[in-house]
Amino acid sequence: MPVASSQQFPRSRRPEPVLITEAAPSLGEQHALRKKRYAITMGIRIVFIVLATAFYQIVWLMLIFAILGTVLPWIAVVMANDGPPKKRLDVHRYDARPDRVLEARPTRVIDG
Repeated sequence: MPVASSQQFPRSRRPEPVLITEAAPSLGEQHALRKKRYAITMGIRIVFIVLATAFYQIVWLMLIFAILGTVLPWIAVVMANDGPPKKRLDVHRYDARPDRVLEARPTRVIDG
């Protein structure tokens, strides 16, 4: 009678473990993502400023690029300081059901 062995059916090994929870990304990953988002936004700002200087003869187009180039730093900072969205928590609120209410008993009050 053959004996079962792990040598008979080798299991495939995965290089990364399987994620079984919905844990939030680590703070380091969040920070790296925010830095990347900030760098991309500031790179787009540089493009807008260069376009504003390239189109200096078309005033309306230059103004659009210049305004976008001046507003993007503020947007980049707000986006970089913003963290990931918070998880929505289900709050268990008290629900008074009439069938579960205790009866009121008369109480004695002692005046002193």
